Amino acid sequence: MIPFLDLKAQYAAIKAELEPAVLEALASTQYALGPAVAAFEERFAAYCGVKHAVALNSGTSALHLALLAAGIGPGDEVITVPMTFVATTAAITYAGARPVFVDIDPATWTMDPARIEDAVTERTKAILPVHLHGLTADMDAINAVARRHGLAVIEDAAQAHGAEDKGRRAGSLGDMGCFSFYPGKNLGACGEGGAVVTDDPGKAATMRILRDWGQTEKYNHALKGFNYRMDGLQGAALGVKMRHIEAWTEGRRANADRYDRLLRGLGIGLPAPPAHCRHVYHVYAVRVRGRDAVQKALSAAGVATGIHYPVPVHLQPAHTDLGYKAGDFPVSEEAAREFLSLPMFPELTEGQIEAVAAALAKALEHRP
Repeated sequence: MIPFLDLKAQYAAIKAELEPAVLEALASTQYALGPAVAAFEERFAAYCGVKHAVALNSGTSALHLALLAAGIGPGDEVITVPMTFVATTAAITYAGARPVFVDIDPATWTMDPARIEDAVTERTKAILPVHLHGLTADMDAINAVARRHGLAVIEDAAQAHGAEDKGRRAGSLGDMGCFSFYPGKNLGACGEGGAVVTDDPGKAATMRILRDWGQTEKYNHALKGFNYRMDGLQGAALGVKMRHIEAWTEGRRANADRYDRLLRGLGIGLPAPPAHCRHVYHVYAVRVRGRDAVQKALSAAGVATGIHYPVPVHLQPAHTDLGYKAGDFPVSEEAAREFLSLPMFPELTEGQIEAVAAALAKALEHRP
């Protein structure tokens, strides 16, 4: 079986660096925040091209605190997309605000800037674009709308570590950028983790207080905060992995180039990043008619695949209260029926990619 993701391969490659760092963190007994987390924050901020990084316990927490730091609260509206993981929407509701969806662009599969203006109301306070699959949204156009209406822009960059738009890194393209370090991400912890990056010192200071029960010092709770601290072991692990992220990213991009060459001409939709963007291929998704049958055939051929995401958020049972229905966002809905994510990780071999491509070509020939 060709795996969809192979974390064991990554672990084997960095075991000699990773284990001593984690053991050192254990011996330090700095298990919540601490020096390893602070060192990672400094390094990750520099990597993203911003001044501040606030390390947290998940990407969902990152979105939540970024919204709160932007002043989002009950009665406010935040514009985002339905083609995303449910955490994007959940964080908006955690802040007490209402998610308002706009559809995605049919070429890039990220937020369609042309649809934002019609969604803006007097209650709108922020735009939350999602950098889907490792490709940045059209941030120049999104920021232009935000400036016209005085809105905050918060990037959901959970899948876009190191992605670029015109040479600028994801996370530096809006007011704040939110990352997940879930183990399968391009930069993944050995457990849960997340961060918000920003150039705004005031927002960074607020989020540092909010992540630690609202404390400005021990037992002095200035704000109603949360237990969102990153633990020291994750800080140590991520510090090691930061040394490799660029090599891993280039490995993903090389693998995507191989897929592109082998799959061209099969009559399926391939990723089409704009020339000015650096796609980091957290996911290599193709669009396939009859996707479910093709996925079943690939599984029978020993190729593991995924779907990101089979049901757009506006059609999820948990969010029926938002009042949306099937047909409201046709581009997202069609993509949800067609997206098929192929194996993608830096250690994927050329032979494995060729086998995946051959199996996909055969599956397409025999689909109903």
